Amino acid sequence: MHPVDRSSLTIVPSSTPSFSASRALNPTLLLHLIDDAAVFPPGNAPLRRAVAEHRRHRSSSYAAAIGPLLVPVADAATIADLAADRSLAVGLIARPGTPRQVIEEGVALLRVDPTVRVSGLELGWVPQWRAFDVAGIPLTLEVPRGPDHDRALDDVAQARAAALPAQVKFRTGATPTWPWPTERELAEFITGAVSRGLPFKLTGGLHHLLRADHDGGRPEHGLLNVLLATQRAVTEPNRVDEVESVLAERDPLAVVPVLERWKPAQIEAVRSAFTAYGCCGVTDPLTELDAMGLLPADLATDLPHPDER
Repeated sequence: MHPVDRSSLTIVPSSTPSFSASRALNPTLLLHLIDDAAVFPPGNAPLRRAVAEHRRHRSSSYAAAIGPLLVPVADAATIADLAADRSLAVGLIARPGTPRQVIEEGVALLRVDPTVRVSGLELGWVPQWRAFDVAGIPLTLEVPRGPDHDRALDDVAQARAAALPAQVKFRTGATPTWPWPTERELAEFITGAVSRGLPFKLTGGLHHLLRADHDGGRPEHGLLNVLLATQRAVTEPNRVDEVESVLAERDPLAVVPVLERWKPAQIEAVRSAFTAYGCCGVTDPLTELDAMGLLPADLATDLPHPDER
């Protein structure tokens, strides 16, 4: 890491380092970064409310940072009704065990709906995923852990080489059936995807900017850590140890100044690799960026205060 100029930093009452507004991150780094996963745990918002809130996000000052609303493919008919005559961009989610017929019928229904734009379909891993009839909609495959992990990455990489639009996804937060992935495991996924030329998404657990333990010791990865780790994987291929070290970093003074120095070409390389992530509270990372003085001012105009959410 390069030496940090600490003269521009102040400490706010919450003990969160605050960077001057002139050092806000390049807005291109945040473009369509956060997919709206409000209907999924732990948010579990009812679909009607999630659609209404998503429309507010998409008409806000920070809309440029927000991606599509992620919805279960099984709710395709309900989405069509809720969209009514107002355009709605959605990403369809098919969790493991979703019947193939449900997936294909949901995709077919929304593809012909003029008010719904399907940005992609995200599937739980099934080795036969190429046989799904999804009419050219971009696919995201959530790759498994364990011995099938590398084989899954290789399979998707081969499909991309054959011009099939696909990327991979990894879960960064814990669930009852998915233990929290360590820095090493996440580093191996990121370097594995990048080394194969595979764009990737993440899902679950990225509510905060930096690696920390929350709520009585519950570990969480940090969004800024992931951005920096992706850049290391792009510029230093297969350096898993280096990527792991970046993911474990907890000091913002060791992370933020590096991101602030990125040139447009570096940002483009990072965001071409790390395309987006799903978050059930899309303003969570934005309010933290704002508190640190890192959110571009024009994105923060009507950002809700944490107490208002």
